[in-house]
Amino acid sequence: MSRQLAFHVNAAVCTGCKACQVACKDKNNLEVGRLFRRVYDVDGGGWVERNGFMEPNVFAYSLSISCMHCQSPLCLEVCPTGATFKRADGIVMVNKDVCIGCRYCEWACPYGARQFNEATGQSSKCDFCADLLDKGEQPACVATCPQRALEIGELSELQAKYGATSQVYPLPEADLTQPSIVITPHPAMLLANANTARVAKPGEV
Repeated sequence: MSRQLAFHVNAAVCTGCKACQVACKDKNNLEVGRLFRRVYDVDGGGWVERNGFMEPNVFAYSLSISCMHCQSPLCLEVCPTGATFKRADGIVMVNKDVCIGCRYCEWACPYGARQFNEATGQSSKCDFCADLLDKGEQPACVATCPQRALEIGELSELQAKYGATSQVYPLPEADLTQPSIVITPHPAMLLANANTARVAKPGEV
């Protein structure tokens, strides 16, 4: 069986501080507007009547995501030059020597993980900090998180430890690409769906 590295995101302890996002931008020298890791702030609820009284059922949580390094990546399927490929450890990479900047991968990715680099005219994305991994170090986002809400490991091992949740609001259907992510849900995620919740500050993700 081939390897598949994955992220574990403990949304139950994530505070939405965005330290992971800042560390990623700093490590990859990303200009304003290009994000490899994004933090969703989700809120919802309001007032409900119970036994003649109005009670609040307000909820909120944060969710940090990057490229999902999917087991069935649509970005790889649509790439006309083979620039998008998976390493032996399951990390989805971009070969800059053959990327022509057609942006098909960007349109195909349901997670918005592909980011167009205007300076080079090519696709760019989270590469799991492969250069750090190859030296035995942690990705910048994982190493920086003050709550230790991010973790990496073999997908099967993370699933055995934390469960197999890979889809919560506002993420798309997991069966589209089989994302390599394991999410420990925040309790509020049980209340959240397209009818009960919204992405706050959508311009930041």
